[in-house]
Amino acid sequence: MRSNDPRGRLIDNPDLASASSQAATRTGGAGPEVLDDGPLPDLVAGYAIGELLGRGGMGEVLLAHDGQIGREVAIKRMRNADASFEAETRFLREAKIQARLQHPAIVPVHELGRDEDGRPYFTMKRLAGVTLFKLLGEPPRRLLRAFVDVCLAVEFAHEHGVIHRDIKPTNIMLGDFGEVYVLDWGVARVLDEGVEHPSVRDIVTTEGETQEGAVLGTPGYMAPEQALGYGITTAIDVYALGCVLFEILTGEPLHPRGVGGAANAIAHPTASPSERRRDLAIAPELDAACVAALAEEPTLRPSARELARRIQDYLDGDRDLERRRELAARHVARAREALASGDPGRRGDAVHAAGRALALDPESAEAADLVTALIIEPPRVLPPALIASLDDAERIAHRVRSRTAVLAFLVVLAFAAMLPLLEVRSWPLMIGFFGSIAGMALVSELAYRRGASYSPVSLVATFATVLLTSRIAGPFVLTPVVITGIALGLIATGPLIGRPWVVLAWVVLSLIAPIGLEALGVFTPTWWFDGDTIRVRSAMVRGSDSVLEVTLVVANLLFILMSVLFFRVTSRDRRAAERRLHILAWHLRHLLPDRALIAS
Repeated sequence: MRSNDPRGRLIDNPDLASASSQAATRTGGAGPEVLDDGPLPDLVAGYAIGELLGRGGMGEVLLAHDGQIGREVAIKRMRNADASFEAETRFLREAKIQARLQHPAIVPVHELGRDEDGRPYFTMKRLAGVTLFKLLGEPPRRLLRAFVDVCLAVEFAHEHGVIHRDIKPTNIMLGDFGEVYVLDWGVARVLDEGVEHPSVRDIVTTEGETQEGAVLGTPGYMAPEQALGYGITTAIDVYALGCVLFEILTGEPLHPRGVGGAANAIAHPTASPSERRRDLAIAPELDAACVAALAEEPTLRPSARELARRIQDYLDGDRDLERRRELAARHVARAREALASGDPGRRGDAVHAAGRALALDPESAEAADLVTALIIEPPRVLPPALIASLDDAERIAHRVRSRTAVLAFLVVLAFAAMLPLLEVRSWPLMIGFFGSIAGMALVSELAYRRGASYSPVSLVATFATVLLTSRIAGPFVLTPVVITGIALGLIATGPLIGRPWVVLAWVVLSLIAPIGLEALGVFTPTWWFDGDTIRVRSAMVRGSDSVLEVTLVVANLLFILMSVLFFRVTSRDRRAAERRLHILAWHLRHLLPDRALIAS
């Protein structure tokens, strides 16, 4: 019964499935890991026994060296020499099923025999790779290619009268060199051994294991009829394949793991991957194929071959254009319904649905128009999430402006360098002037740290600064420059941008107040007309004509520089925003389909 077939791999029955899968995974790379679980057996005729790869309740898997051919193999054998007749029959049944299914993805048996103690064993190829379960969550394309091979292997078994009954990610292995294997045929069901299945008609079956109504398999991957214990046909394998495909596409199982999985399959057998994971761009072809495989009615499920063909068509680039257009139309309708609701919070849903429609049907003019309108035309009422995002952006911009304001006010403080050249007429006014400038710098620094403006405080503090500035050279010299610079900063403040009348009122009041206070005698007069000449005096400093001239020039330069700093920041921000919008529009024009091409 020896075979020189180089293909093969250990396949395990239920009580050895976990150990076998782990052993198969470990055999890649540096070699198998020794399981210290008791002494190893002596020679099996013709084989040098190596490490123990796995052990279950009924059998054990051993690494061995085939001395005749000179290759490493895996030997699976009964653990106990006095095993019951039913246990031995089940063991031999698994080996024979596996041996008769000659397919690249079903590991063939090299030899079936008995060891020196009379225990049955069979030899298989030693594998190197990982189970599909460990690869779930990776980009699905590689897994889908392997899934096609699995479907074809299952179809091969079906055509030879065998139902696997326990297809799941841990029973699918991907080899290190592109191989794909379907593991664990220990609970496989042999169909009617008639003339149409001569290759399996002599496989012995155990009455207790394959009788009608026996519930075997893994909860969470059982078809509804399998969980209920009736109607065991090839369709149950297709349902399990649908569960595996669902997990490949979504990264999560269709049904809960454990005993609750079977109940959930009975209550909710069918689900759509795209509905479960709306955040993933699951192709409609794959979604439809998965839903078909998970049909509650077994007769409505495709064959494993048909399922493989549908997945392969997708991988080959074939698209169901009508199906995509139909789905795109649904998404467009969903987007319009979200917009028509008037709920600002649903605008994000509308954008998502419109974008999905355009992805499904890039030639859809309706989807293109809707996406363009949603992106370019601002809504009348902003969604709360968008408002929060705009507030975050405004805080960032305000921090930049506040830091600029700090620098601008510190520049004005450089005016103190002129004090040694001047005679101070009123120290309270001088201290008040520099105190107000320092106070504005402090307010700006606090606004920078907080990320929000202190608009009322800023309006009052800057008004006081203007009044004190008017004491340097009157309300008509230097003061208008200060008013202009501060107004540029105020109008760029978030809360005041939408209230220009507040800034305008502040400008008027700042310009008129010093004149009115002098007229009322509250302030010492700093200007008067002398014939056709206007005379100006300082209530704060005095000095020679040349010194006062230099002082006025320096003061004007400093305050003009303060204004330029504010204007530069606001202009830079506006230009950056305009460029971002233009770049966005340029990319959008190249992203969306050409209406002229669509019309033609």
